[in-house]
Amino acid sequence: MTTPRDRFVNLQIVVPCFDEEAMLPEAARQLDALLARMVDSGAISAESRVNFVDDGSRDNTWTLIEREAASRSRVAGIRLSRNRGHQNAVLAGLLSVGGDAVVSIDADLQDDVDAIERMVAEFRDGCDVVYGVRTDRSSDSRFKRGTASVFYRGLARFGVELVHNHADFRLLSRRAVEALREYREVNLYLRGVIPLIGFRQTSIGYVRKARFAGESKYPFRKMWALAVDAITSFSTAPLQVIFVAGFIVFLGSIGVFAWVLWVTLFTGRAVPGWASTLLPMLFLGGIQILCTGVIGAYLGKVYAEIKARPRYFIDRTVGVTGPAPASSRDAVGSARADAPHD
Repeated sequence: MTTPRDRFVNLQIVVPCFDEEAMLPEAARQLDALLARMVDSGAISAESRVNFVDDGSRDNTWTLIEREAASRSRVAGIRLSRNRGHQNAVLAGLLSVGGDAVVSIDADLQDDVDAIERMVAEFRDGCDVVYGVRTDRSSDSRFKRGTASVFYRGLARFGVELVHNHADFRLLSRRAVEALREYREVNLYLRGVIPLIGFRQTSIGYVRKARFAGESKYPFRKMWALAVDAITSFSTAPLQVIFVAGFIVFLGSIGVFAWVLWVTLFTGRAVPGWASTLLPMLFLGGIQILCTGVIGAYLGKVYAEIKARPRYFIDRTVGVTGPAPASSRDAVGSARADAPHD
């Protein structure tokens, strides 16, 4: 029986964009040239496309996507109804295009475009998930490299299963995409979800490049928010820390109570003082506020999940050859019966 791995691969590339007018023409040129080269070599089919996903950009990103789609037959576009964040933009692209294999890559061109050829080769060899892993980040600032290292190591300590130095540059087979469709959480962290899919997975290394133009869309504030989402979505370790901290404070309180009782009954040296009153109050108050904040973060996630609001709406498309559902609710749990599987 012939499978997509035995014939020309219909490759779909998904590129999330937010205010990327400075980068988009060059990204379209490089990715279109890559597809043309791979089509000529017989690695992929002529139906392969580059799909730019406009995540509610405030500049001329969508206008440029339409222009590129009109001038390049292998370029398509998806426009979300409003800004929904990088992870939802990636998901919208993955669930809205067809193809035997789908690659997601950022528009800043810092990920190695040429590595996509090696990803397709691994796909042909039987892999359903191929991670792009950064082996050299010398193009990043020292602060960026330091915070990234803390980010990955910290999540690993909290028990979040992920691939070190992997962002959102990866290839997914069609059956991996259909498996991803079944994950319904609103608080989305794809780097944690993808490893849970299973199937055969591998990684390829590449050297991270300097940004071609424009500014990074992931400052420290967004990285912090992403880390919080990852921890609260995939780990209960903070709640366990609260339990341990509460138990330690409880034991300490018993010890202080016993000491105060001993001083009062047997030494006669009990002198009322502000320190013995104020310090325990501040300590216990701080612990309580901290614990309440962590519990509140989890309750907030539960609140969002219970509402189960759609993760995105698609406003319009141009040149897209896949199903292109109008919203994430249409995409969840509704894999098409005629969708090609490996």
